[in-house]
Amino acid sequence: MGLKLIKLTREYEAQLGEMIEEWKADIEANHTNHSPRTIFRNDWHDFDYYLEHLENREGKGGWVPDSVFFLLDEDRNRLLGAANIRHELNDSLLITGGHIGDGIRPSERGKGYGTELVRLALIECKKLGIRRVLMTCDKSNVASAKTILRNGGALENEVVNEEGVLEQRYWIDLN
Repeated sequence: MGLKLIKLTREYEAQLGEMIEEWKADIEANHTNHSPRTIFRNDWHDFDYYLEHLENREGKGGWVPDSVFFLLDEDRNRLLGAANIRHELNDSLLITGGHIGDGIRPSERGKGYGTELVRLALIECKKLGIRRVLMTCDKSNVASAKTILRNGGALENEVVNEEGVLEQRYWIDLN
């Protein structure tokens, strides 16, 4: 598997659009999770605006600084998913959200790509100086929990989030 994390560039505009549209259709049809939310925040059709506002570099507007990476299958030249890495935690992210929001496009789920996406995102966290990573997922999202556990996650506790959903909080030690 030739998988790597990339930063989004114009070269991937069409692939991004294809992935986002597939994901949105799945969310609408199946009410599935739309993590990482940041890739859905802006309309990809205005690609320059999308690219400029994909990351929150300075932590403006009550948001923490973050980085967004896309998982690329180099062999197929196909975007498989994305990870949003928050460089620090605010009070809200400390309870639900954590350091990493990640997701795999619907047609590529169940193939182990989520585990690899998180593994690669953890390497990026380490580069940012984050030594202890918090990841959260809805308790009903068994696939996400398995992905976190496969990457060394230790369940700390469960909390009810703002939407009334039971969420699990896992810590991953990078030391």
